[in-house]
Amino acid sequence: MSSPLKVGLISLGCAKNLIDSEIMVGHIHKAGMAMTPNATEADVLIVNTCSFIDAAKEESIEAIFDANQSRGMRKRNQKQKLIVAGCMSQRFSKDLQSSMPEVDAFIGLDQLTQIVPIIEKMVGQDRPADAAPENFVTEKSVYIPDYDTPRYRLTPSHTAYVKIAEGCNHPCSFCIIPQMRGKHRSRTISSVIAEVKQLVAEGVREINLISQDTTYFGMDRWEQKASPRQPVDSSRGDSLVALLRELNAIEGDFWIRLLYTHPAHWSDELITAIAECSKVARYVDMPLQHISDNMLGKMKRETSSQHIRDLIARIRAGVPGIAIRTTFIVGFPGETEDDFHTLTDFIETTKFERLGVFKYSQEEGTRAAKMEDQLSTRTKAARWKRAMALQKKIADEISAGFTGQTLRVLVEKPGVARSHADAPDIDGRIYVDPALPVGEFAEVTILGAKDYDLIAHLG
Repeated sequence: MSSPLKVGLISLGCAKNLIDSEIMVGHIHKAGMAMTPNATEADVLIVNTCSFIDAAKEESIEAIFDANQSRGMRKRNQKQKLIVAGCMSQRFSKDLQSSMPEVDAFIGLDQLTQIVPIIEKMVGQDRPADAAPENFVTEKSVYIPDYDTPRYRLTPSHTAYVKIAEGCNHPCSFCIIPQMRGKHRSRTISSVIAEVKQLVAEGVREINLISQDTTYFGMDRWEQKASPRQPVDSSRGDSLVALLRELNAIEGDFWIRLLYTHPAHWSDELITAIAECSKVARYVDMPLQHISDNMLGKMKRETSSQHIRDLIARIRAGVPGIAIRTTFIVGFPGETEDDFHTLTDFIETTKFERLGVFKYSQEEGTRAAKMEDQLSTRTKAARWKRAMALQKKIADEISAGFTGQTLRVLVEKPGVARSHADAPDIDGRIYVDPALPVGEFAEVTILGAKDYDLIAHLG
């Protein structure tokens, strides 16, 4: 009896990309193939790429190059097939076919569930040395997973990501995602509930809701129902508010974390739902990108400075103790010193609990890439450094304020935990007693702070 085909996977990028990888692995397992962590012994190696910004593209290209180099140096089976999937493949497959002839196949975002027949086809053929890689990418992405989509989780057993929608309808001038992932399309509430119930039954303690814009959940169906002469009625159909309330009613002890929200779609009803749902973590991830009206207009963010300021005040008043995470872009085309000072003043006065800053990346195919007044690399780097130094000071003050408090934490690994204010992989850690059981909740008292982390155990 022959041994099963061995498949290796390199997964890059964000949590949304990770779910795509999990779906491919789920189908591979279902087909009886074996996943291997040792890329050198894989019969097929998949690189699931990201191309959101230049740094992500460079990481993806380097991973593909490394995979081919080690194959050529006989560290791997020379018959190993190399498949490139994900966002970069979706975006650049036609260009990559000629520039990366060593790749055997490119697959797009809508071919995730076709990974098994694609692998079988690759393994069953010998491609001529001068042949171009096969291209399975379709131009328009329309796929969305369901509750019964085969999936093998790559996260720790106590935490999981749940993709509630795919695609994006926003016109942000710096972003290429709508061109790659298509228009926004929501899952049904019943589909999400079925998936979460299964995850909780498996012992998951943290459900992280993700999409390109979680606050837009269900709104695409409102628009489909509305007639041209009749405004959309937001009280009808699925909504994030309805989803949160139904998730909160599921039996079990777990957190629900809300990631990737957009300031344009928040409502008082959503704020109230978060406050009233005990299982919803007091944490909001809401990328704002800027606060200057000049920049918000150039970025096509569909919000104003005053709207953002009022929204933050309403969220903090409506959900006491909430931690707000945001991100900003510095060095966007045309950003003046006044624009940047407006941003840093806002950061200083608002005192976000969690904050990240990106240097603007000039992405091919976006409107912003064609704008005049592109700023120099030096200016972008200097502004990034100033903004991050400011946030470091604020973070130190916020962390110091936790000393003496008792927090409920989820133990991530021996000696390390996270609070409701800490999302996986992106926020700080809490150092706890190594004896606390991994994957369970615990109550700890904060003794001090170090940088972005808290200390609840000395030793």
